[in-house]
Amino acid sequence: MNAPTSPLNLIPEVHQREVPAVLISALKERFGERCSTAQAVREQHGRDESAYTTVPPPAAVVFAESTADVADAVKQASAHNVPIIPFGVGSSLEGHLLAVQGGISVDVSRMNKVLAVNPEDLTVTVQAGVTRKQLNEEIKSTGLFFPIDPGADASIGGMSATRASGTNAVRYGTMRENVLGLEVVTASGEVIRTGTRAKKSSAGYDLTRLMVGSEGTLGVITEITLKLYPLPEAISAAICSFPSIEAAVRTTIQIIQMGIPIARVELLDHHTVRMVNAYAKLGLREEALLLMEFHGSPASVKEQAETVQEISHEHGGQDFEWASTPEERTRLWTARHNAYFAAIQSKPGCRAISTDTCVPISRLADCLLDSVDEAEASGIPYFLVGHVGDGNFHFGYLLDPAKPQEYEAAERLNHALVARALRLGGTCTGEHGVGLHKMDFLVTEAGDGAVEMMRNIKRALDPKNIMNPGKIFVL
Repeated sequence: MNAPTSPLNLIPEVHQREVPAVLISALKERFGERCSTAQAVREQHGRDESAYTTVPPPAAVVFAESTADVADAVKQASAHNVPIIPFGVGSSLEGHLLAVQGGISVDVSRMNKVLAVNPEDLTVTVQAGVTRKQLNEEIKSTGLFFPIDPGADASIGGMSATRASGTNAVRYGTMRENVLGLEVVTASGEVIRTGTRAKKSSAGYDLTRLMVGSEGTLGVITEITLKLYPLPEAISAAICSFPSIEAAVRTTIQIIQMGIPIARVELLDHHTVRMVNAYAKLGLREEALLLMEFHGSPASVKEQAETVQEISHEHGGQDFEWASTPEERTRLWTARHNAYFAAIQSKPGCRAISTDTCVPISRLADCLLDSVDEAEASGIPYFLVGHVGDGNFHFGYLLDPAKPQEYEAAERLNHALVARALRLGGTCTGEHGVGLHKMDFLVTEAGDGAVEMMRNIKRALDPKNIMNPGKIFVL
């Protein structure tokens, strides 16, 4: 693995491609006021929640309202060999949205219609700009819900592009398991469909899975068909505080290895609990804790909770504190989802470098505890949260943008953590994606041959290299 470097100079040396005035004129003629070259709009679409701060914004932003809009924008950009960068809500964490080679940002946030709900088949089809909260609000009368919930209110298109997951993944899986089909605009501007509403298929290459997680490098996702699930008959949430992170992690490992069908099990370290208390006006005990949720019939929820309480006690956990009403549960989970913003607010003016390694559940304690020791020894303020039920956890290092030495120290921690996760049979990214930040890590994880195969797929589907170039790997 290469020596750590700062996000200030992590971006590969690439040539900013010229965006000819004739292309901008053509886009303005086609889209009118929906093609903006205003500095503020361009800057908004030229950054995300990553630590990168030095990349020029795109030359223009096109606000698409239909698949035809996206296809026309791509065709015009392709004619001039100009990059296209898809944009949802801007919540990605690894530099996915940055115009590292220049280009045009295509904002799909106005493509926000729920197109078809099929409750009898437990499926829904949506446009790419629909957000997860909007989707669940629009289908709540059906008695169904969509469970994938990354912390931000991300767009379904963006969640598909990064293969997102979140707190429910331990029971319901990730976007990989929950996307049935897609509509995609290819690099030539052609519109294709992948998959069907059927639960399974053996027809040809699995193009749906190829596109899910491709981070906008193979096409622009415009429609998504998703699995839905019946709302559980009973839901209970509980908090359990522990004397140490190790005790909380050992509890989690035992819960999963015993096959208890817990819906959510989230770890917060004492630093994060303190930050969340201040941000959300909560009064949680400032110790390592597990925030858990149980789904099922009233009897099964009661049985799950009693079993988990016994396991927790074996590891020194406190009695459960229950959140039994929907309002209490919403408040707790909103606080958990806002942990990133709570951390940022705890150190005004800071930026965060976050990690999201994932390891086999049996190696979770080995990976996480050594990483905690290193973070504590560094003296850098940090927060730790984890979807620990599936072996996924996040460190966030809080850094002063004016101090490059802090970036370098955080990157050393990050490299050590990823190297440890890979040694233990894990991955460099459990849900955020590769983007810019993890390109070197991908080579270490997958190997040169596998990454070259990915490059060959990219070359075949995007011969002009205009679809979000410079992400995942360098051609």
